[in-house]
Amino acid sequence: MNIKVICIGKLKEKYWQDACSEYLKRIGGYCKIDIVELKEAKLPKNASPADEENVMQKEGEAILSKIGDNDYVIALEVEGKQLDSVELSKKITSIFAGGRQTVDLVIGGSLGLSPTVKKRADYGLSFSRMTFPHQMARVILLEQVYRAFKIANNETYHK
Repeated sequence: MNIKVICIGKLKEKYWQDACSEYLKRIGGYCKIDIVELKEAKLPKNASPADEENVMQKEGEAILSKIGDNDYVIALEVEGKQLDSVELSKKITSIFAGGRQTVDLVIGGSLGLSPTVKKRADYGLSFSRMTFPHQMARVILLEQVYRAFKIANNETYHK
């Protein structure tokens, strides 16, 4: 079982880095997990819609280059389906039980995900209709992946 978190941008603040490191350590007891950080494309000041589209396309191409042909892709997108923690646990468990070796969890940049990434995704997941900074989204995602493994293994974890 492999999980790859593909995300645009780096964690700049130490508190985000520390939180992610803690969850990566915890998840490591259940599966191999990797973080793939991709460079944010430069958005000009006073960007036009065409500039924004260009940035999303460049970031989308970078994301797609890190996705394997047989990977199961879950894209974090506001339009995606909202799941509770038990449902997410069942989703991840069923993906691996179905024979997939790698699940890619994709977090876009400040403009979101390109249409090509959304099209490649096997599943769209939304934490909320609210927008979160992508640094926070990464921490929330890792915590939920850890919680999913705890649930799947019938292990206690705080509620």
